[in-house]
Amino acid sequence: MKETLRTIPAGSGGTVSPRKAVRRRVLSTDEIVKGVLAGDRTILSRAITLVESRNPKHFEQAQAVLAELMPNTGGSQRIGITGVPGVGKSTFIEAFGKNLTKAGKKVAVLAVDPTSARSGGSILGDKTRMNELSIDPNAYIRPSPSSGYLGGVNRMTRETILLCEAAGFDVVLVETVGAGQSETMVAQMTDFFLVLMLPGAGDELQGIKKGVLEIADLIAVNKADADPAKAREAKREYSSALRIMQPTSKHWRPQSVMVSALINDGLDNIWDLINQHRAVMEKEGEFAAKRARQQHDWMWTMLRDRLLETFTARDDVASRIQALEADVLSGTTNPTAAVEELLGRIKTSAK
Repeated sequence: MKETLRTIPAGSGGTVSPRKAVRRRVLSTDEIVKGVLAGDRTILSRAITLVESRNPKHFEQAQAVLAELMPNTGGSQRIGITGVPGVGKSTFIEAFGKNLTKAGKKVAVLAVDPTSARSGGSILGDKTRMNELSIDPNAYIRPSPSSGYLGGVNRMTRETILLCEAAGFDVVLVETVGAGQSETMVAQMTDFFLVLMLPGAGDELQGIKKGVLEIADLIAVNKADADPAKAREAKREYSSALRIMQPTSKHWRPQSVMVSALINDGLDNIWDLINQHRAVMEKEGEFAAKRARQQHDWMWTMLRDRLLETFTARDDVASRIQALEADVLSGTTNPTAAVEELLGRIKTSAK
């Protein structure tokens, strides 16, 4: 049977020496599909690792797995969550997730962590901050590095959502790095987009990107228990801002609410609003239309990624890219000229 070696990293907490390798069997496509459908957390994690891999062989198997699982996807509530730094996203998601699991829901959290500038890996802080939710048998938390993508969204987040749905999760929460980057990608792959804000709007309202408010389905002022007066003022400010924004749907007017994740106050109201939004969108036919657009956007995102990967992997291009990068850094070549030269190679190969 085919096997592969996996080295246990130093500091893993295990008793095996970090220099000692253990054998981990390579799973077949059929085994992965059956494991995911059975809700096996270990196999689900390996399936997600497979779709995140840039290895061409892994890509082929990942696509085969997704093709088999597609009929079992689409049944979850996809919720995007973002917020300004310090707003308490992890605290909110843990309390919100626990409420849902207590209500009998299976919840998957895709916590997209900032990528380490030194190692390129995930800092993995979110999972350690959600101590109670991480051990909940009806919850699954998957941290993954943002890999430098806008909005802090890993390029394979869409596929990960599908895998979680096939594994039987009713709600998929996609947490992004923060409102300092474009969050459009998150809104394009989820059904409901929630923005968490802090009490004391003022400068914060000026600092947040207008685009984030334009795509928000709901704004929740968190930590309202700390200063109720400031929270009420912030709620009024955001409500006023939302009224002058063009809503993404003529059938849903975004609003702002006050919550406190720390004391679990107002979170049930948010879930009620999410369900109201879903009911309205389904009644008006917008839910199916949005899911269709998500597929369309996914196709074009994948096409751009694959074209870039395929082009830069060419032998005649890879070596030239290094030289052009060096010239751009030294100032001997401007970026436009470098790009035009590379594009010229596409035109030459097309002849």
